[in-house]
Order: sequence, then structure tokens, then C-alpha cells
Amino acid sequence: MHDIIIVGSGPAGWTAAIYAARADRKPLVFEGIETGGQLMTTTEVENYPGFPKGILGPELMPLFREQAKRFGAEIRSELVERIHPTEDGFEVTAKGEIYKAKTVILAMGATARRLGLPAEKALYGHGVSACATCDGFFFKGKNVVVVGGGDSAMEEAQFLTRFASQVTIVHRRNEFRASKIMQERALANPKIRVIWDSEVADILGVEVGHVTGVRLRNVKTGETSEISMDGVFAAIGHEPNSLLVADLVDLDEKKYVKTIPGTTKTKVPGLFACGDLQDPWYRQAVTAAGTGCMAAIDADHYLAE
Repeated sequence: MHDIIIVGSGPAGWTAAIYAARADRKPLVFEGIETGGQLMTTTEVENYPGFPKGILGPELMPLFREQAKRFGAEIRSELVERIHPTEDGFEVTAKGEIYKAKTVILAMGATARRLGLPAEKALYGHGVSACATCDGFFFKGKNVVVVGGGDSAMEEAQFLTRFASQVTIVHRRNEFRASKIMQERALANPKIRVIWDSEVADILGVEVGHVTGVRLRNVKTGETSEISMDGVFAAIGHEPNSLLVADLVDLDEKKYVKTIPGTTKTKVPGLFACGDLQDPWYRQAVTAAGTGCMAAIDADHYLAE
């Protein structure tokens, strides 16, 4: 019987593990097959405190893991298949084996929706991004494309105008889905232009290792055209990885796990959620780490009581 089992291994999961291990709760962490969360697809991280010269995402996450291990966290690489409440806690099933725990911390994160292009995958972190807040700074004086038509696309486009010389929103319809006020703000910005009824058919620059442009396809006429660009931001939303607990906890309309405000507690006693799994708004490594700390403290208090 473990005191705490942690499911997930991004900034939230590892921070929860560090705090739980230092509280002598000997947490068991299921890091999954792809450890490290979304930061593993981020090249330069310049806004995480303590790294004034910046650090690569794939360099930062192993440091989190090493720190958790140093304090005594047990780590397994299996994928969790099921979490089942019992009278004295939870049964967590991974690779057919059952692990028992008094508390469980959910830190499965979220996944940015992608355009689904081979070039997008090849150039991710080299001009392709899904987070303007994370990467906008790298596009000072450059031209960028934002793909999408919802509130998040309008927000990303507006944020990027602080750095980019021009922001082009590409949308496959002839009107946005975004709220009226968000549309008005974006359309009134002189740095933003819109290409309607079009989709990004391809991202150019794979052969040189960075984005050089996009190939657009008009969805009504089928005509294609190419425009030079330095960056592509997909702003078509995020999918929280909540399927595992969809029947166990309350989810909001976007499938993010609901927690009691000001805490990481779910509606199930002893079950806590942290990081991007329950945060549809900030979605930053530092805020995920903060809620990971909260989850470990909440779990520790729950166990003490």
C-alpha cells in the first residue's frame, strides 16, 4: 500500500513527486512511455525561473526527474490503464498489475491539437509552436502565421503582435468562431491580417531545418499559394488527457478535470489533479509545477488527517 501514486511526468507530476518524497511519503510515479510532458517538444525554455540563459525543454525535464529520484520517488514507465476507488484508497492498474494507494495525484497533462502535417512534426520547436506565450519572444520583427478561428487564436495573434512585425491569421471559414469582442480586438489591430477560406496545406523549410513559409489551399476553389513566413502557431486548442478518469471525476465542457477552487482536490476524496489536466487557462510549466506542489501538500494533509 503506497501513500501516494502520481500519474504523469511533466512539471506538475515531477514537482508533486519532489514534494511528496521530501515529506517522506515515498511516492510511486508512473511516468508513462513518453516522459516529460509537452516540454519535451519545446526547444528553448527562457521563462522558467532559475535559468537566466535559458534551457532546452528536453534538458530541463530530466533534471526534474533526477531531483524526484534523489529524494526517494519510485519511478515506473508503464502506462496506467485504470484507477479504481476502494474502501481504503485506490487500485491503480498498469500493464495488468494492480498497485494500491491511499491517495492518487493525477498529472497527465494536456496535448496541443496539431495540424497533422509531416512538416509540422519535423519543424516543431524550429518555427512551429502551439504556445505564443512560450515562444513569441523568438519572433521579434518576424512574420508569423496563426492557424485557427476561436478565442485562443485571437489571443495568440494579439500576443504575437508584441514581437512580430506582422501576424497572419489563416482560417478555413469566412467568419471566426471567437467571441465578438475578441474578433473586434484582433481585426482592429493594424499588425494582424486575415486570410479567409484557407487552410495550411504544408509548412515549408524542412530541408533547411526551420520554417521558411507555408503553402495555403483555398478550401472553396482548391487553389494553392505560397507565402514566406518565419513561424507557424497552431491555435486550434488543447486536449486534456482526462479519458482515464472521465467516469471518475467531474469534467468541464472542454474535458478538463474540475477541482475545488484554491485546491487540487477533485470530488473524489483522496484523488487530486494538477497541471494542464485541470488548467485550461495558463498552461505554463511554472504554473503546472506550482499546482504539482499544491497537490503533494493537499495529499499529505489528507493522509495526516
